[in-house]
Amino acid sequence: MVSIPSDSPRQFPKSGFVKLNPKEKIEEEQLPFYDPQDFYPVYLGEVLASRYQVVSKLGYGTSSTAWLCRDLQGHGFFTLKVCIRGQRPENEIAVSKHLENSNTHAGKHLVRLVLDSFEITGPCGKYLCLLYQPHGMSFTEFRNLLPDNKFPKDLTQRSIQLLLISLAFMHDNHVVHTDISSNNILQGIVDSTILSQIEEDEIQRPIARKVLDDRQIYYSRPMPVCASLPVLSDLGEARIGKHKHRGDIMPGIYRAPEVILGMDWDWKVDIWSIGTMVWDLVQDSHLFFAKKNGLLDDEQHLAEMVSLMGPPPPEFLRRSEKCRQFWDEQGNWRGSIPIPEQSLEIRERQFSGADRELFLKFLRKIFRWLPDERPTAEELAYDDFLMQPIMSE
Repeated sequence: MVSIPSDSPRQFPKSGFVKLNPKEKIEEEQLPFYDPQDFYPVYLGEVLASRYQVVSKLGYGTSSTAWLCRDLQGHGFFTLKVCIRGQRPENEIAVSKHLENSNTHAGKHLVRLVLDSFEITGPCGKYLCLLYQPHGMSFTEFRNLLPDNKFPKDLTQRSIQLLLISLAFMHDNHVVHTDISSNNILQGIVDSTILSQIEEDEIQRPIARKVLDDRQIYYSRPMPVCASLPVLSDLGEARIGKHKHRGDIMPGIYRAPEVILGMDWDWKVDIWSIGTMVWDLVQDSHLFFAKKNGLLDDEQHLAEMVSLMGPPPPEFLRRSEKCRQFWDEQGNWRGSIPIPEQSLEIRERQFSGADRELFLKFLRKIFRWLPDERPTAEELAYDDFLMQPIMSE
């Protein structure tokens, strides 16, 4: 058997960093239902699966922590997600395998797939780890660094067109993402020296942390801005199949009307998500408020949709008994909440002239009651608004 040469693990400093107050809650400790036993106590410099040395903390969530690791055998870097105890993301692994085994497509490298998974054992049980290619900050984080927290027009056009190519790849292979938002779009990384620099920074200027008896809680080290292709991530809620699906999906204010009303749905929900996400990126507010007394409210959400799209057609109303709560048979609104006095023209404040006309036309293609009337991802990628930079040249 040919042995694979390995790099030696590097030594990470055990001093020289800011020790935070043990009583102050930081990072994952601030989560509402945080239980330390659910989180594997990763420490910098640790080697997992006899191969991946942890070199920096990248982030955390309710179901995992994320770390930058150096591959001691392959001599590159990976992102490692350490799931909380009991979390078994079989769906994300299955969807990744399905897409990995699919035919070559221009959008295939624009979707973040699980490359490998393995289990580790900690003091409180077993924890599943997922391995990914490393990527940069999310579009949400990047937007918050931009002037007025808004994407400029040219960046929006380029990014959304590439995202639609990644969606076309997924849809061609009968996968619905169901959770598209700026949180799940990551900046790609071409220059790996960025990752090497993060490792060096962790050694030369170690991050502040809490030192507890059974673990250390590190602050996440922010990723630098990367000017590469956007990558669609987080396949945990994706669905596979040529058939229609049922069930509640999509984050509250981003739900498509067919989801709110309990209808069957398909990949056209992802097209709806493109519209709500684009609005988030270029405007200074969400498109839908969708809340009453601070709580998510279906009637409020639907009333806002009527104000922006007009009344739903009869064919749409016949698809769900729930529609009778809000409309009569002619499509007249019968809800208790008044229709807001607004329109896309009134709400849109970012563009002017021809740019504004093209942008509103783009949105109207997306925001349709009948999913069948929304364009495919490939069709939308050739929309006049997104093609404007190319056509002007």
